[in-house]
Amino acid sequence: MSDNHPHEKNSVTDLEKDAASTSDLSVVIPGDKHGWLSHPIARSLLSWGVEERGTVPVPEEERVDTQYYKIFFVWFSMNFNILSFSTGTLGPIAFGLGLRDSCLTILFFNILACALPAYLNTWGPQTGMRQMIQSRYSFGYFGIIIPAILNLIGLCGFNILNGILGGQALASVSSNMSWDVGIVIIFVIALLVSFMGYRVLNWYERVSWFPVLIAFLVALGVSGKNLYNAQPAEPATAATILSFASVIAGFVITYSAMASDFTMYYSPNVRRSRIFWYAYLGYIVPIVLLECLGAAAVLAAPNVPSWTEGYGTDGNVGGLLEAMLSPVGNFGKFLTVLLSLSVTANIACTLYSICFNFQVMIPAMSKVPRYVFSIVGTVIALPLSIAGAHKFYTALTNFLSLIGYWASAYGAILLVEHHYFRKGDFSTYNHAIWNVPGRLPWGAAAITAVIMSFALIIPCMNQIWYQGPIGITSGDIGFEIAFPLAGLLYFPLRKLELKYQNTQY
Repeated sequence: MSDNHPHEKNSVTDLEKDAASTSDLSVVIPGDKHGWLSHPIARSLLSWGVEERGTVPVPEEERVDTQYYKIFFVWFSMNFNILSFSTGTLGPIAFGLGLRDSCLTILFFNILACALPAYLNTWGPQTGMRQMIQSRYSFGYFGIIIPAILNLIGLCGFNILNGILGGQALASVSSNMSWDVGIVIIFVIALLVSFMGYRVLNWYERVSWFPVLIAFLVALGVSGKNLYNAQPAEPATAATILSFASVIAGFVITYSAMASDFTMYYSPNVRRSRIFWYAYLGYIVPIVLLECLGAAAVLAAPNVPSWTEGYGTDGNVGGLLEAMLSPVGNFGKFLTVLLSLSVTANIACTLYSICFNFQVMIPAMSKVPRYVFSIVGTVIALPLSIAGAHKFYTALTNFLSLIGYWASAYGAILLVEHHYFRKGDFSTYNHAIWNVPGRLPWGAAAITAVIMSFALIIPCMNQIWYQGPIGITSGDIGFEIAFPLAGLLYFPLRKLELKYQNTQY
């Protein structure tokens, strides 16, 4: 399908405007019954290009962005950072896997896990809705509050981990800078980008990956020979591979709950396969490459004294990267600074999505400007990053293994609702009812399906903090069980709900 569109000339304009335009700021928009746009500060922010739109769906005539390649760079830059590198180190560090087994697990399970969020990216241009607003059409107006809370916890958790990593890396280049100061610098930069919204965010994601690429290429060029010195590992077992796989899946599958936040301004005329492959490649290429590099580096570290010293006993990933770049002297320190800033691309996008989850969790908050919640998200994550800076690996393993379970069940319910009950028809996502509780599904079927699925998920867990009776033998198969089980449970529960609610699509 051609990318030409009658509104293409507007695709580089301020697509972030709400129902009001910056030229008529006195207009009252949905969720703005008190006309806050008339406030001088709000008028100034909008005139500077700050995105105001929160959870209000984008009408079809305003979905005019045809620069579809931008979604590749959004996900590529979000994942082309030292958090992906550090996640790969968990294979050897937390689960005792060798390089071959770590890399094969990383490759295979990312091939599977990246498909779900990439597919949900394709819904944004068709519905013009934020991901959590779309989810109201399965979970209901009030039922979606539970996934929104879980997603908020996950998004804040990612920001905490990214803040720790970025702060560690930034502090590693100077003995006069503490981790705490480094963390603060990282969050301030990310907040500025997130605060501005869609247009600035897309620009930043298009350019932020290139300096990171240079830094990693130099690291490979000057220290790559040491990666062949990886220590031999014990033979892998199914239990350790599947447990590491649940961490890998938890890293990427949770993007499902924010997928369409970045595609809702795109023209609905775009081929859905085009959006899918842009998003899929944006996930899988940086994640697989950097996770494998992280596994190789941490296995080689004990055989390279400078790497061992940089990595330390606290698992300082930033110190390890600084040691890998140390052969090029001060230029290596400069590149380490660039690597530390790589996490800002992820934190900025995550803060952006956090805004909408707050507004879904507390519907009355939809009257509050989107960018206010970027500040709230920063205020929450910043002190927790500082507090948890010296417990990074424990936090990373526990966090990533836990969040994948609910996200897997969540994705299955959305797919069953869309393809079976709505027959794949996007016109059934009626904009007129997005905030009308009585006309949306009750959500009882979706919530019950998720809760009931955990009756089997919990026994199938096998993590450092908990070992279920099935998981201790088979390895962690919780997220693999969550997806089909939640989907199967949703069929009869949703049929029962429709029988009593009598909703017509």
